[in-house]
Amino acid sequence: MQKRSISLLYPNGKAIENKENGLDSPNITDDVLEELGLNSVLDLKSSRLCDFFTMDKDVIEYRQSVFKDLLDNEELCDLLVKVSPILSDIAELRRLSIDTETAENYLYSITEIELYVSCMEQLYEGMKPLTEKLSSNAFKELSACVMELTESDYYRDLNERLKELTSRVREVKSVTIGVNLDGRLHPESAGVLSVNNEYFKSGELLQKILRLDFRSNEYTCIASLIPFKKGQSDNQQSALSNAFNNALNTVFKSSMRSWKKVVQGYILENADFLIKLMPEIEFIVKGVELIRSLSANNPLCFPQVFPMAEKAFTVKGVYNPVVATKLDDKMVQNDFSFDKNGMFYVLSGPNRGGKSVITCAVGLTFALCQLGLCVPCEEAQISPVDGIFTHFPTGAEDTIDKGRLGEECARLDEIFDYVTENSLVLLDESLSSTGSYEASYIASEILCGISMVKCRGIFSTHLHELASMIDGINERCAKNGGAVIDTLVAGMEEGQRSFKIRRQKPDGKSYARDIADKYGISYEHIMKKIQKNQ
Repeated sequence: MQKRSISLLYPNGKAIENKENGLDSPNITDDVLEELGLNSVLDLKSSRLCDFFTMDKDVIEYRQSVFKDLLDNEELCDLLVKVSPILSDIAELRRLSIDTETAENYLYSITEIELYVSCMEQLYEGMKPLTEKLSSNAFKELSACVMELTESDYYRDLNERLKELTSRVREVKSVTIGVNLDGRLHPESAGVLSVNNEYFKSGELLQKILRLDFRSNEYTCIASLIPFKKGQSDNQQSALSNAFNNALNTVFKSSMRSWKKVVQGYILENADFLIKLMPEIEFIVKGVELIRSLSANNPLCFPQVFPMAEKAFTVKGVYNPVVATKLDDKMVQNDFSFDKNGMFYVLSGPNRGGKSVITCAVGLTFALCQLGLCVPCEEAQISPVDGIFTHFPTGAEDTIDKGRLGEECARLDEIFDYVTENSLVLLDESLSSTGSYEASYIASEILCGISMVKCRGIFSTHLHELASMIDGINERCAKNGGAVIDTLVAGMEEGQRSFKIRRQKPDGKSYARDIADKYGISYEHIMKKIQKNQ
């Protein structure tokens, strides 16, 4: 039989090889996923989410077709959920099995075959009615493979042999042992007389003698049965167990040798591809669950994928999917794009105005796209990135703290060790550990560096005066061929946060007033207190 290699996530052997060699894997770490919150909504047990990211356009489109099949055929996803525990059991048996000729391993191999046959039968029965409905190459190939295997003469012969071997083993209920005694009636040697298909029963010697019916009651003992390990030392238990095992191994030795050839010659070639699919199945099942959860109240779409060099990113109606999973209502949506007049943005606005939410939303949109999933938008055109780099608050209070400032600067500096023009950089409230003058100066230096790298990204900040420095930063960097940096504002409508993000220059005074209102130190608030105390 030909060894099979099928993947639900990679279209061909070259893509799989590139993945194994890390050639098409973007720089997206677990820490980044934690800061974006993606691990909380795509929680994998048997693998790491960051292992599934790709920047290969063909791989992304291949996965999109897989998810479309799953979304169009709910029973297909249910089938994958159903066979996953069986595959897990096969993998566990392989882990427990040792390459020795013992009765225990003989049973392991038979159980593995039984599980394999059960898995193949469920896949066959589940996929056969769907064959004409499938559109993705991945599921078409998997379906064809399952049909070929289960309809083959070899598979039918395997089933017949399995039934024969299983009946021999599963019917073994007891062993008759002959024991030789020495002059003191101590056991001297022992051997197996027979392997039986009936259990022995407890009995009384007197009853057996009175019945005079020894032949018809050959499985009734002359005394009560005693639990195997009762009253025995560890050495005695070990000795007796070894005696039994050696006897059974002798009985099944020839069967084990012939069965081992069957396992090696068929199962290792035709079941291995199923075992290798386990992490992929878990990932796509979790992905479908997330898509269905989000689509209940919010729009989703499969993005149109562009080559990385085009740096495309234009989305309509984007929102933060992690936040959306925690809400019952539809989220506020925004239109967003990176273009030649703004590859990087400084985003300012009122506290709790949605700056962090939209910053994460952009990062999550790239991430979901590069997993091959739907993205949280109505429409999207996206070029993959070669890495996502984040610098988010650590959770400490905003204080003038040289230690914390040094740590922030070190983390920001580290980004420049890896970032390229095809990367995405997301900075959220960076440099909040120092005063606004120092922070604005350091931020302007960072923005100049980002302009020269020409990467895409967002700097969400409380430093409203930084926005007024953007023209000077662009003028300084333009001389050396830097990319244009633009400004975004988290909007206010009639004094209320709208959570709408607009591409415009910020009005620092209105946000200063908002801050004063937030902390209860606006003129109106102070006057109310004065009047109340008079």
